[in-house]
Amino acid sequence: MKYKRIMVAVDRSNISNLALKEAIQLTKDLGSILRVIHVVDENIVQFSDGFVDVNNLWAAYKEEAQEYMQKLNRDIKEEYIQFETHLVVLKTLEGHLPEKIIKEAEEWKADLLVIGTHGRRGFSRFFLGSIAEKLLRIATLPILLIRGNSNKRV
Repeated sequence: MKYKRIMVAVDRSNISNLALKEAIQLTKDLGSILRVIHVVDENIVQFSDGFVDVNNLWAAYKEEAQEYMQKLNRDIKEEYIQFETHLVVLKTLEGHLPEKIIKEAEEWKADLLVIGTHGRRGFSRFFLGSIAEKLLRIATLPILLIRGNSNKRV
């Protein structure tokens, strides 16, 4: 299958950087279009201890995310591929991160989703859960997992 529309979800981690590199290479190899998304979760700032101004915290969080996306935009331009970056806001009561990522992929009509994974096993996966595992369970499109600890596809 030739993937024409590749989407990668990034979160500023080293693992998502590996996934981004793989997505860029696939985009080059296949002559595809790449969409890079970064999700900011409004729920993170909703649970403050009352001593923090939630509006200021949210504004700072979102501004930091926008700066990150601008940097990615500059870096990816050097790869000479067709791409776009998109900052996605996950609103309070709108669902969870995996569902939001799949919704974005469906709306953009992606035919491949690339994400990084820690490749946790056993107790750490049981206790921490796995975004990648949840994405795999609800996916409506092929997903390429890039394992962070060994830079191997899963």
